[in-house]
Amino acid sequence: MPRASIAAAGLATVALLSAQENPYRTVEGWAKMPAGRTWGSTSAVDIDRDGRSIWVAERCGANTCLDRGTGEMSALPTILKFDTTGTLVKSFGAGMLVFPHGIHVDRDGNVWVTDARASSGKGNAVVKFNPDGKVLLTLTALVDPTDVVTDRNGDVYVAESHTDVASPNLIGRISVFDRRGKLLRTIGKTGTGPVEFRTPHALEFDSKGRLVIADRHNHRIQILTKDGAFVGEYDDFGRTSGLAIDKNDVIYTADSESTERVHPGWQRGIRIGSLKDGKVTMFIPAHITPNSADGAMGEGIAIDAAGNIYTAEAQLRGITKYSR
Repeated sequence: MPRASIAAAGLATVALLSAQENPYRTVEGWAKMPAGRTWGSTSAVDIDRDGRSIWVAERCGANTCLDRGTGEMSALPTILKFDTTGTLVKSFGAGMLVFPHGIHVDRDGNVWVTDARASSGKGNAVVKFNPDGKVLLTLTALVDPTDVVTDRNGDVYVAESHTDVASPNLIGRISVFDRRGKLLRTIGKTGTGPVEFRTPHALEFDSKGRLVIADRHNHRIQILTKDGAFVGEYDDFGRTSGLAIDKNDVIYTADSESTERVHPGWQRGIRIGSLKDGKVTMFIPAHITPNSADGAMGEGIAIDAAGNIYTAEAQLRGITKYSR
């Protein structure tokens, strides 16, 4: 379908879905920082192995953990765990991450975080922590990694990159490592065709073991086999920054960037649909004026065992809960 037709169809779908009852209650500022600390930007949120607790990677009260004036790293911990009431119960990672961007909790409860910028010998890496903050593995020599996910056999999939799409040196690929950090292969290249990417911003596996990718700058969701063969793409989920998939292969996507300039005819918000047919069945609009410049829709998104949705706010800052 031509892009203009897709935009028109997307706008009509949003109008129809917005007219339906929204079963979610928006809870802004759900997660509370301890006294004396304020939220910085975050694009990373995931659910603990217990199905209830929330893990967040936060940028030290700013949009980076590097003090641009002194060149020193912040002493604030960047990886935070909250309980079901939004109370901080654990934190670690101080001085380790420049620009935490993506987060993934694996089947063993380990926490993987991507660091999407580099400075002072740090960054452009993926760090695997155990639940108490011990570093178990570090993957380096990456290009602005945006997200990470592990498959059932322990292989690690890393999305690259977060660089300017106008750059002639733009990287668009998925790098695959074994559980010990050995590079196995790369999937895809920069472009707009099948198995090509411009800002692959989020990764998940579905129940069939297929790799689902938020190909943000191409305004689509791509579905590949774990070995990188093209399965299909869906264009109805907007300019997707974050995605989550439940056990029934319902996909939840966060569109944090659609505007008339970069994605005409589309609104920011959460789109929920099925991976079986790619149809959007519910739209939750941004919780402040849609398309506003204040980051009213989060980037990262996660679903807990009870069906509540959480979004990580890169511009508005903090965590928003959508209570079911």
